[in-house]
Amino acid sequence: MEHGEEITPETRQRLGELAAEMGEGGVDRDDPARSVAAMLGDRWSPLILLVLETGTWRHADLRRVVAGLSAEQALSQRIMTLKLRALERDGFVRRAATGDVPPRVSYSLTALGRELVTELRRTIDWLNVRREAILRNRSAFDARD
Repeated sequence: MEHGEEITPETRQRLGELAAEMGEGGVDRDDPARSVAAMLGDRWSPLILLVLETGTWRHADLRRVVAGLSAEQALSQRIMTLKLRALERDGFVRRAATGDVPPRVSYSLTALGRELVTELRRTIDWLNVRREAILRNRSAFDARD
């Protein structure tokens, strides 16, 4: 639809259905449909989830492996801690600390986290299958300027 055109009844109906669907899932910034989607789009959280899919990890080891797998090859302890806390808050990651001094802290996926990784992998697979088409579209778009 071009700017200034009248909204057709069909489009109006579809927008109403979309609004109702969004109302069920939540439209506030902190509603899971928005916040978890944003988290999956950040630089580190998907990679942390994928590494945790392999098992339980201690904080320092997890950070080193995630950094090593990333293009950046570096991940600060502060960012790692923030990402893990957010994943734990949503119930995707379990944090376990021993009573030792200093405490030994490890992280693993919860059942909900394993479900999320299944969906994340499905999205990654979809993107990988369409990688060449996406890259062609980017090139065509960039060539327009």
